[in-house]
Amino acid sequence: MTDTRLVLSEFPLSSKYNPEWITAGVSGGANPLWMTEWLASSLDLRHGMRILDLGCGRALSSIFLHREFGVQVWATDLWFSVTENLQRIQDAGVGNGVLPLHADARFLPFANEFFDAIISIDSFIYYGTDDLYLNALARFLKPGGQLAIAGAGLVAETLGADGHREY
Repeated sequence: MTDTRLVLSEFPLSSKYNPEWITAGVSGGANPLWMTEWLASSLDLRHGMRILDLGCGRALSSIFLHREFGVQVWATDLWFSVTENLQRIQDAGVGNGVLPLHADARFLPFANEFFDAIISIDSFIYYGTDDLYLNALARFLKPGGQLAIAGAGLVAETLGADGHREY
């Protein structure tokens, strides 16, 4: 019997991935592959581009980006083990295209104009609250580079069986 819990026609690329692998790697409440696929649909990602996956959690989004678009990804996170992310990356067979890094998003060790794109999947609220943060982050983008931020949230009010709001 095929497990179809995380198969949605809206996310054909994500639907190819093993649901157990996804649920084991989720670091928040949202499906990181769905969010990454949704965000990537608005980007111009091409083979060989350098991407900063900022606040990557357990690096599922980084693995997905490399596999699906052939981009080089710097999987950067402060809270999750870089050693565990490296193992996850190697187990996925993408060690040649995804580089795990332990770093604070406010003190990144990259050269100016290094990345073609910077993405943040459901993590920006943890480090991007300073009024000047986006300006500081943008310096790592090449001229014409892409900056993309996705956060999980509700698109409609949730009501309980009794018709009242659920909290």
